Amino acid sequence: MGTAVQNTRVESFETHPDRYKHWNLRVDGDVATLGLNIPEDGALRAGDYELKMNSYDLGVDIELQDAIDRIRYEHPAVRAVLITSDQPRIFCAGANIKMLASSTHGFKVNFCRYTNETRGHIEDATATAGQHYIAALNGTASGGGYELALACETIALIDDGSSAVSLPEVPLLGVLPGTGGLTRLVDKRKIRRDIADVFCTKAEGFRARDSKKFRLVDVTFPRSKWEAGIAQLAKEKAALNPARTSTGIEWSALDITVGEDDSRTYSAVSMTMDDAKRVATITINAPSKPAPSSAQALRTEGAQTWSMRAFRELEDALFHLRFNYPTVGVVLLKTQGDMDAVLAHDTALDSFSDDWLGSEIIAFQARVLRRLDNTAKTLFAIIDEGSCFGGPLFELTISADRSYMLEDEDETVTIRVTNASDGRLPMSTGLSRLAVRFIGEPGRTEEVLAMNTALTGPDAFDEGLVTMAPDDIDWEDEVRIAVEERVSLSPDALTGMEQNLRFVGAENCDTKIFGRLTAWQNWIFQRPNAVGDEGALTLYGHPERPSFNWDRT
Repeated sequence: MGTAVQNTRVESFETHPDRYKHWNLRVDGDVATLGLNIPEDGALRAGDYELKMNSYDLGVDIELQDAIDRIRYEHPAVRAVLITSDQPRIFCAGANIKMLASSTHGFKVNFCRYTNETRGHIEDATATAGQHYIAALNGTASGGGYELALACETIALIDDGSSAVSLPEVPLLGVLPGTGGLTRLVDKRKIRRDIADVFCTKAEGFRARDSKKFRLVDVTFPRSKWEAGIAQLAKEKAALNPARTSTGIEWSALDITVGEDDSRTYSAVSMTMDDAKRVATITINAPSKPAPSSAQALRTEGAQTWSMRAFRELEDALFHLRFNYPTVGVVLLKTQGDMDAVLAHDTALDSFSDDWLGSEIIAFQARVLRRLDNTAKTLFAIIDEGSCFGGPLFELTISADRSYMLEDEDETVTIRVTNASDGRLPMSTGLSRLAVRFIGEPGRTEEVLAMNTALTGPDAFDEGLVTMAPDDIDWEDEVRIAVEERVSLSPDALTGMEQNLRFVGAENCDTKIFGRLTAWQNWIFQRPNAVGDEGALTLYGHPERPSFNWDRT
């Protein structure tokens, strides 16, 4: 089974509402409801832990990710989404502590990264799809449960004398809230820093009155008026954004073949592993069918159109790479096929950007590329014979930590920059990857975009668009040596280095969550104060109190 860690291996990141164990998806006109109802015996790793008090594991979030996608693409008429609990007097107790305590370090970090991205997807649905998310907290929301609420645009809490919101990770577990809670308190909800400090060290949190006073929630309703109040709130929020269309597309299952060597073959993407070298290769193939000729043709193709299908497959490959192959250090990004076909689909998608599905596909591509940016592996783009790094696929070359482009005598190996790189597919910083690349060269981004021509290796190197452009004599040795050198370095140092270098520019909420939070949580998850034999996370739920090393570092 290659280098996968058996006790935390995830077999599939795909699901369907018919197979949901933890969420109930209900759609009523322009309002959708996601009801959380987690069975105690519904753990992803059955038998390892129980999901008590609506606490969640990765399986819960895989379903949530699927539900968010389905609401966007199958139900675009939905304007408001209620996230609530179908269990009485409890919204969500957050991430399951025994699940975290029994997981490998890498799984913990990747679990937090996945949940962070899912919360970001909620915010993106509000920002780019006009779907207003409302957290309807019909009971206590603690830890990751409140962090889920923080991702929503509006938070309502029941005022029943006992329900509260809290972030108890620091006082109870010796770790940080892992899903952006600290950042969203002060950056998104603009909570005063001293109040946030009190809140994050007060294990029991705040009940309705104080939560409303300090803007931890937006509105409260007594139990007698809860259902009517939430229904009216959803109606008002839905009316803020008119629906773009009433008919969605089918969010169809991916076509995947898994080989005995753990290779994964999709319709447009393939991923292979070289365990001995600790290297994975992801190849994206150019479209084999003509680009859709109209917005209606795009809707007819739906999720099967290449512009969406290829990026859905890339996303799935990244999920497996993160969770199931922790020792893979270098990922080689390749493309193969007809450059003109890629550019034709890119041009068509750009021309349909005013159509609801065209804009949604562009938003999806941007999201997947941000997942690539956030993947803790070295990324090398390999541009050689038969490559088609143009349009949105050119973004792979400047997402990569380095790019190697073959200088061939026939000048058939080229790259092509289009307006897919003009900010249409922004990074977490909000900047385009070209803007990040030329952060110290004002005007260069516009100059490169204006070229609108195929560039050979030497030309691309001169323009600063690739790292190196060896000729065919040196090509194999240059790439081989670069990969061998990279996998010989400390993976911890590389992760820290890469994440620092990738996010150029001013910080924002997202970069703090994926950079600062992930880095500190990565460190804390390895510290004895959290995960040692007498650490807070290890002893949670036991009568013994944790024993801390009191040194501040």
